[in-house]
Amino acid sequence: MVERATCDVLVIGGGPAGSTIATQLVRQGRSVVMLEKDHHPRFHIGESLLPGNVALFDQLGVREQIDRIGMPKFGIEFVPQDGPERSYVDFAEGWDPSKGQAWQVRRSDMDEILFRHAGQQGALTLEGAQVRQVTFDEGGADVTAQMEDGSQRQWRARFVVDASGRDTLLANHFKTKQKNDRHNSTALFGHFRHARRLPGKREGNISICWFEHGWFWFIPLADGTTSVGAVCWAYYLKARDKPLKDYFFDTLKLCPELHDRLKDAELVDDKVHATGNFSYSSDRATGDRYLMIGDAYTFIDPMFSSGVFLAMQAGFDGAELVATALDRPADYPAARTAFEERMRVGPRDYSWFIYRSTNPTIRDMFMHPKNIFKVKQGLMSLLAADIHHGPAYRQSLRMFKVVYYFVSLTHPVRSWRGWRRRRVNIADHGKLRGETIQTNPPSKI
Repeated sequence: MVERATCDVLVIGGGPAGSTIATQLVRQGRSVVMLEKDHHPRFHIGESLLPGNVALFDQLGVREQIDRIGMPKFGIEFVPQDGPERSYVDFAEGWDPSKGQAWQVRRSDMDEILFRHAGQQGALTLEGAQVRQVTFDEGGADVTAQMEDGSQRQWRARFVVDASGRDTLLANHFKTKQKNDRHNSTALFGHFRHARRLPGKREGNISICWFEHGWFWFIPLADGTTSVGAVCWAYYLKARDKPLKDYFFDTLKLCPELHDRLKDAELVDDKVHATGNFSYSSDRATGDRYLMIGDAYTFIDPMFSSGVFLAMQAGFDGAELVATALDRPADYPAARTAFEERMRVGPRDYSWFIYRSTNPTIRDMFMHPKNIFKVKQGLMSLLAADIHHGPAYRQSLRMFKVVYYFVSLTHPVRSWRGWRRRRVNIADHGKLRGETIQTNPPSKI
């Protein structure tokens, strides 16, 4: 016999998006059930946060807990494909200097903090609960979940929030998920002990290192380990002809600076992961009795560490949308339209840069940032996730694009080659199966 219960809102997924919206909905006085298929703490990539997250942690009331587990992060280092030159930018150089600091975190720790906090606020939080079916009708939805012991539980909910991450439960259900044909990347990554870090205040900064087939991240964590990964074009990982760990180490050699930082490092648990990092989006984020937030709605290349911010901000905005749907249904259509547009802002802003990341003009502008027409302030506001700053930010971002197009036109051959190479890079070379490889004994680079 299936156990049945009722709630105002059922949230699918207990990551940053789900935990944020669950907390906010409980604070509205609603009965909220949040179902997480795994158990916290659970591994998740996406360890680099942005200054825009700080205010969200403040509003949730968890900033001190995040500060205790986080490595302070004040900016970004850009490392070119070859040569000794480096570029260092600080978040405080944006339009709002107060947005000058964030953290690097272990996602397993951060996600658990947010999940437990939602429960402490009053949400019913269940782990090991895999949603199997969602059926909508005019009055709400029936949600069926399978528990670890094989039993099933069902809830009657007035509204459903899909925060299932890359499972994209509702987007698959409604067949609204679309692969992004303008980007096609994969990732391989691991964690290291004893990596050489930047000195002083820059120790916690993320390093973005370009190489022939994509880019690397170098993310120092507070426990002394460092997350290192390569986001590369799909063709590169498809061409792997040796064990994943060996291929990863060979890839690291393509960036001399990164390889040098890791020459005395040890791979934690001797694990290297690979995953298809294909970008996608749903053609809508909302419906009459549901919304999709975080990676359940869209996933973009993680170059600018925007994922957690976009997920949490959508949680705050989504809670207001749910309130409108339940309390003022006559206002819901207009609120949906505004929410859909707001959900597109961040992915659109970040993707413009991501799509051009292989272009020499963009790389030159990152390596030699100038503040002509306030373009550097616009760039740093984007990188700090201050994307709703207002007209000044929008104008400086527009001017960045004007400068980019002008410089591209003055170097037509270089620009054409960059465009041509990108066309080849994003070609669909087939799907990649995610995997984790473990070997013994522990390895060093």
